[in-house]
Amino acid sequence: MANYSFDQLTTQADFDAILSIARKEQKDLEWKKLSIERQKDQYTENAVEIATELTAKQAELATLDSIIANLPDGELKEENIKKKKRTEYSIFLLTDRKANYGAVALLEKEYDLERVLRELEETTAFITAIGNNRPAEL
Repeated sequence: MANYSFDQLTTQADFDAILSIARKEQKDLEWKKLSIERQKDQYTENAVEIATELTAKQAELATLDSIIANLPDGELKEENIKKKKRTEYSIFLLTDRKANYGAVALLEKEYDLERVLRELEETTAFITAIGNNRPAEL
């Protein structure tokens, strides 16, 4: 635990002010923790969903490439080329979603959550230290 300069606080108002600030910070951190936990849960679901959908679209693209390569020029080939372009676009969008809401984003949220938990831990220790260092006559 950090070594705080509580001896610099000289009045009841000083202790009350710092305690008030610390409790507000604690509430803000609790709110932030809840928010990040919810985002993390959503990103966990998204990561699996996106990875599954991306794998399916990549398989679809490989199949379309194979079909297009064996088709003679004509309407059916043009139709499959259009399907291929739509599939490529879907892969592009999924790749973008993966970067923003997939496994990388999940890892980032896990990191954010751990940071908030450490801040919350230190804030709680700080509030306890305020109470332990408050002189009895104040």
